[in-house]
Amino acid sequence: MEKIKNYFKRLWKALWDSTDLDERAKAALKEAKARLAEMKKELADVKNAAKNVVAQSKDVVDAAKGKKRRGRKPYYKNKKKKKNKNTNSN
Repeated sequence: MEKIKNYFKRLWKALWDSTDLDERAKAALKEAKARLAEMKKELADVKNAAKNVVAQSKDVVDAAKGKKRRGRKPYYKNKKKKKNKNTNSN
């Protein structure tokens, strides 16, 4: 009986060694962990964006109430007008 048991153990080990199932499982686990880490980063970005949306919506409500705009001015108002030195003014 012991011989048959050892035979099947060796056979099972040989079959298991001939497959790449364990390597594929390790690779899949590594890929899943990498994807999970990227998802965590993206969720943090989404969280920050959602906070920004909430703040902006409060500004819209304040604007509807007639309050002045707070914070930085829009970019186009900050631009200084450049003078073209190459033009001749006769």
